[in-house]
Amino acid sequence: MRVLVTGAAGYLGRAVLSALTEAGHEAVAMVHSQRSNMTNAKEIRAADLLDSAALRRAVDGVDAVCHLAGLTRVRESMADPLRYFGVNTVGTIALLDAMAAAEVPRLVFASTCAIYGDVGGRPITEELPDNPPHPYASSKLAAESAIETHDAAAVVLRLSNVAGGRDPDPTRLMPRVLGAAARNEPLEVNGDGTTVRDYVHVSDAARAFVAGLEHLPAPGTTERYVIGSGRGTSVRQVIAAVEQISGRHVALTHRPAASEPSSLVSDPTKASRQLGWVPACSGIDAMIGQMWHDRSS
Repeated sequence: MRVLVTGAAGYLGRAVLSALTEAGHEAVAMVHSQRSNMTNAKEIRAADLLDSAALRRAVDGVDAVCHLAGLTRVRESMADPLRYFGVNTVGTIALLDAMAAAEVPRLVFASTCAIYGDVGGRPITEELPDNPPHPYASSKLAAESAIETHDAAAVVLRLSNVAGGRDPDPTRLMPRVLGAAARNEPLEVNGDGTTVRDYVHVSDAARAFVAGLEHLPAPGTTERYVIGSGRGTSVRQVIAAVEQISGRHVALTHRPAASEPSSLVSDPTKASRQLGWVPACSGIDAMIGQMWHDRSS
């Protein structure tokens, strides 16, 4: 298939381009500027989600869309919620309109497990009720609702914390801990470091988009899948793994505990059974080992 990837210049977008190419698909990258240096893209098309004319040109001649473009920062969404609804929800609707005009019948959408909110320590499955705790999650849920009204065959991937590889975001946990170890600096930790999260390797997450494309439901139908490693890892465990792999001690500075769920761990059983997808690269030690090696090389 000839597949347009929105948000192709991003951390996950680049991995999706690579996964599509490896699977034999023809990847078309949608980015803000054609000057972007993209690998694994057959073609680069410049467009913005809020530019309907550019979107029409971007979707022309493709068979499917992997929609990753959007805003993703929780705290930023709380400070500027309308911007998040404008890009994540209205932008998705604009893309759906462009797809309809171009008769593009297939869509895989990058959503988030944050939509479930605090699940009280239960494994996150597709059967849990939606309970978005902030505008970022609400804007993604609203985009999902718009997708449900579209005639395309659609797969929605609710992603856990994407990690590993060459993660460019210094605010995320693993880059922060690795940076503290590399610079021999103290690391600030909220509370006692027992908060547990599910981390899925960026390459595993990318392969989920390929699996979604290759196992689409009937036209006019939307299927949701939880995408995660199925394993929970605490902040303390991430720090311990970095110390073991790097051979360096990470000194901690404890801040007040944040108001957040104590444990969020996904159960990807449905994705495994229906899409044939498994998180092959999402072991914490392997992820941190690769990231430390990349920093040192």
